[in-house]
Amino acid sequence: MAKGKLADIGLVGLAVMGENLVLNMESKGFTVAVFNRTVSKVDDFMNARGKGKKFIGCHSLEDLSKNLAKPRKIMLMVKAGKPVDDFIELMLPHVEKGDIIIDGGNSHFPDTIRRTKYLADKGILYIGTGVSGGEEGALRGPSIMPGGNPEAWKHVKPIFQAISAKVADGSPCCEWVGNDGAGHFVKMVHNGIEYGDMQMISEAYFLMKNILSMSAEEMHDVFTEWNKGDLDSYLIEISRDILKRKDPETGKYIIDIILDTAGQKGTGKWTSQAALDLGSPAPTIAEAVFARCVSAIKDERVAASKVLRGPASEFKISGNKKQMIEDIRKALYASKICSYAQGYQMMKLAAAEYKWELKYGEIALMWRGGCIIRAKFLGDIKAAFDKNPKLENLLLDPFFTKVIDDCQDSWRRVIATAVQIGIPVPAFSSALSYYDSYRSALLPANMLQAQRDYFGAHTYERIDKPRGQFFHTDWCELGGTTTSSTYIA
Repeated sequence: MAKGKLADIGLVGLAVMGENLVLNMESKGFTVAVFNRTVSKVDDFMNARGKGKKFIGCHSLEDLSKNLAKPRKIMLMVKAGKPVDDFIELMLPHVEKGDIIIDGGNSHFPDTIRRTKYLADKGILYIGTGVSGGEEGALRGPSIMPGGNPEAWKHVKPIFQAISAKVADGSPCCEWVGNDGAGHFVKMVHNGIEYGDMQMISEAYFLMKNILSMSAEEMHDVFTEWNKGDLDSYLIEISRDILKRKDPETGKYIIDIILDTAGQKGTGKWTSQAALDLGSPAPTIAEAVFARCVSAIKDERVAASKVLRGPASEFKISGNKKQMIEDIRKALYASKICSYAQGYQMMKLAAAEYKWELKYGEIALMWRGGCIIRAKFLGDIKAAFDKNPKLENLLLDPFFTKVIDDCQDSWRRVIATAVQIGIPVPAFSSALSYYDSYRSALLPANMLQAQRDYFGAHTYERIDKPRGQFFHTDWCELGGTTTSSTYIA
């Protein structure tokens, strides 16, 4: 039975993100009905953070449904995968045509494509939305990336844009991304870029620590300066703060006592897999995922360190320490640009594959605030795509071309130094390889294609013939003119 005024939206899942999101919604004037599978959590919330506010605590999905204004808007903040499908099935008896189910978790975009169609066939509108910003963002304003059934957008737009982060001019970090799985795809790419950003910052830290023997306090000062310029971003900001924090128990810097093994939830892996499926080069994102995988085999690495030899002599920094810090800054900036270029290139290929009309400048705007990868230079990315919506690659925008030109010598010096001393910099070096590959008119793929034609008769194109004509050489003089017809350019 309805409990007085009907709620504007309902939310299922009162874990950290869900609880903070509903507090955000209520603070913007919306009445929210809440439900959790463990019903005691509903009572706990209503008696604590939700006490005296515009919340309706519900003890069943039927109760939730009865307390929602039509069309009902029900947001799921539950674990991705089977739990989302399970809750959708549980909700179906309690919704009707025109109602809206929203998945705000980190779902894999093919699942969102499938669910959008499944529910559309039943007359139910579906939204799969990325929500980035963590616990703080959910409460104070996240970046929200909705996609799904476009008919649903007008119903949730006032709520989503009200609770989202805002940039300096007041624009919300939330806009409709595209049909079916577009929102969750863009969120997935965001997370892949996040992996790359975190790895690159970690490499910059490691280089300063091991090449320049800098203390955590000294590196804190460097990150403080970096956060005032081109690298101004949330991840630089929190890295700065991390480097200053001491452990009250030992008095040591916490960064120096954290074990060097990193976890992951899988969204970076999804991004890399999607890049492979699309044929989109995203080596920096992939290397960031692999770096976490290598970090996880700590015991093997410790054992290997006693057996495998590195450079013969310890590297000593020569010249200007200040110049080396500046070189590392420029290497980080250039690598970051290449990582974002890979992400945007991937979104363009996905848009063509899935028939999405992605607005790349708007995506940069959505990432300007609230989300983990929010950064000053996203404004430059938005400007680039506003100026040229059909920009093939971020590196070709004059602003970014000039930045890379300015950073290039420093970038190469840093990587060369790391190689000489034996310090792994997979994100920096893969970003540079991507840049060098993209700017190369000729690559050694002619040898690859000759090899493929030799052992598999896969054919090849010729530089002296029009594109689209395929040729085969009978390398062993055994196969004649038969080909495999599996050439993929």
